[in-house]
Amino acid sequence: MYNHIRGRLVEKNPAFVVIEANGIGFQVNISLNTYAKLPNTEAVLIYTHLVVREDGWQMFGFADQDERRIFQLLISVSGVGPNTGRVILSSLSPAEVESAILMENVGLLKAVKGIGEKTAQRLVIDLKDKIGKGISTQIKGAAMAPVSNHSEAVSALEILGFNRIRVEKVVAAIVKAETDLNVEEIIKQALKKL
Repeated sequence: MYNHIRGRLVEKNPAFVVIEANGIGFQVNISLNTYAKLPNTEAVLIYTHLVVREDGWQMFGFADQDERRIFQLLISVSGVGPNTGRVILSSLSPAEVESAILMENVGLLKAVKGIGEKTAQRLVIDLKDKIGKGISTQIKGAAMAPVSNHSEAVSALEILGFNRIRVEKVVAAIVKAETDLNVEEIIKQALKKL
């Protein structure tokens, strides 16, 4: 229904962004990969996917069309909903997801929080032929100021549905061990431990 939104970036955090377009503020759920790729400038373009359910509408946003394509493929698999798709794309880059599916690396997919053996195998079986036809993606990263990395990581993981007390402990341990990590790296490590 909505292909993309071009507008003014009002709010940016690791779990969602708010983009104002023509006087309307759109809250768009994003992955960590999109968070890392979005510029800190005011004018942004984000590609979208709208999920309509009985209990509400959710909009998911992506920095590029490749990530959106991977997301749409992921949620086409039985047992993988949009929030699980977002967690996968927060733990692995689109290129890593493609590679894991093409190389039948079930172990890498299982390392993602919420993905068990059967779901990982289903992802490989259902998507191997579809992924092979797609365009490969590139890995990019971005660093944030270390002052707020801890709190941003905790907020993002809490929005993703994790228990705040548990998240605080895990993130604190990660930041204590490695003080120079950006938000994306902290969250990726935390997802493996939660």
